[in-house]
Amino acid sequence: MEEKRVATLDLGNGKKPTEFPVMSGSAGPDVIDIRTLHAKTGMFTYDPGFVSTASCRSNITFIDGDKGMLLYRGYPIEQLAEQCDFMEVCYLLMNAELPTANQKVLFDKTIHGHSMVHEQLARFYTGFRRDAHPMAVMVGVVGALSAFYHEAMDISDASHRELSAFRLIAKLPTITAMAYKYNIGQPFVYPHNDLSYAANFMHMMFSTPAEEYRPNLILAKALDRILILHADHEQNASTSTVRLAGSSGANPFACISAGIACLWGPAHGGANEACLSMLEEIGDESRINQYIKRAKDKNDDFRMMGFGHRVYKNFDPRAKLMRETCHEVLGEMGLEDDPLFKLALKLEKIALEDEYFISKKLYPNVDFYSGIVQRALGIPVSMFTAIFAMARTAGWIAQWSEMISDPEYKLGRPRQLYNGASVRRVTPIELRK
Repeated sequence: MEEKRVATLDLGNGKKPTEFPVMSGSAGPDVIDIRTLHAKTGMFTYDPGFVSTASCRSNITFIDGDKGMLLYRGYPIEQLAEQCDFMEVCYLLMNAELPTANQKVLFDKTIHGHSMVHEQLARFYTGFRRDAHPMAVMVGVVGALSAFYHEAMDISDASHRELSAFRLIAKLPTITAMAYKYNIGQPFVYPHNDLSYAANFMHMMFSTPAEEYRPNLILAKALDRILILHADHEQNASTSTVRLAGSSGANPFACISAGIACLWGPAHGGANEACLSMLEEIGDESRINQYIKRAKDKNDDFRMMGFGHRVYKNFDPRAKLMRETCHEVLGEMGLEDDPLFKLALKLEKIALEDEYFISKKLYPNVDFYSGIVQRALGIPVSMFTAIFAMARTAGWIAQWSEMISDPEYKLGRPRQLYNGASVRRVTPIELRK
C-alpha cells in the first residue's frame, strides 16, 4: 500500500504546523489538497489566474507544456490528427475510448440524426442585426436551445446528458453556418447527412440554391484537422467557465453558451482572428523587421499575435500539425504566392531564427497557422472564433458531463483577498461633504 504523503504548513505564529494530504495523478505535478485550509487555519490561498491551482479532477485531457505534449484520453494529439476524424475524437472525448468500426457507424448516424435545428429557431436569427458578430449571434442562439429541447433536462440522468451532448455536437455546425449565412444575407442551407462532419459544414457555409456545391475533400480534411486540434485543451478559461456555470446545475445549453462567450475574448479563442488582423496591419514583407522591433520594445503595446503560448514552454504540438496542413491547403488552392500568405511564412521564418524569440521560446502557435488555413478555405476572419467554438463544444460537453457525474463536484465559489474599505458608518446626506 502506497504511503500517505503530507505537506506541512508552518504559519510562524507559534502554533503547531498544519498538515495537508499530497495527491498524485496519473501524470503531471502532484497537488496539495487544501480543501480544509480555511477550517484549519482561517486562511485562504491567493492565486490570481489560477496558475497554481487544480480546480478539479479530470481524466479527459493532459498537457505537458515543457515537453510540448497534448493527450486526449491518453492518446497523443499527433496520432489522433493523423489517423482519426473529428467524429472519432468526439466519441473518444465522450466515452474515454476510441470507437470500433460499428460504434463509429452508429455514432455518425446519431450525430447526423440531430443535425437539423427546430424551424422556429431559424426565426430567432431575425432578432439580430445583419452585421452582428457571429459570436454574438451564437451566444444567443446556443443559449436559446434550452427553450426548444427541454424534454431532456435532468442533468442527473446520464441518458439526458448524452442526448444533450449529441444535440450540441450535431447542431453547432448548423448554427454556426446559419450565423454566417444570416450575416451575408443568403438563405440558410440545410445539412446533408451523406457528407462528413467537416464537409457538411462547408456545404452549409458555401452552397447556395443557385448551384450545386461539392466540398473539396482535401480542404474538408484540413478543416477536420482544425476541429480535432481545437476539440479540448484541459482547464482553459472557456472550459473552466463551462464547469463553473455547470456547477450551479445550469442546463448544458446555457453552460456551452457561457463557454462561447468566454472563448470570444481576444486573449483566448479570438487569437487567430487577431493574428490575421496583425498580418493585415503589417501589410508587406518590408515592414516585418519594424514590427518585430516593436514586439521587443517593452514600452510598445504591440504584441506579436500567434507566437508563444501560456501553457506550452516548448513548441505547440498542434502548431506542427497545422503547419503541415497549412502548406497542403496553400498548394491545393494555388495560393503559395498570395501576398498575405507569403508575408505570414516570411514572418514565421524570421521569428524562428531570431534570438529574442528563440530565447523566450516564442514559437508560432496553432492560432498562427489555423487563421491562415481558414482564410485559404474562404472562411472570413469574423468566423474564425465561431469555428473554434464549434470544435471546442465536443470538449466542453465532455468536461461538463464529467463534472456532473463526479461525486465530489460542488458549486464553484472562488474566494478573494479583500482590500476595500473597512466597516464605515453611513452619515445623513445633508452632513456628507
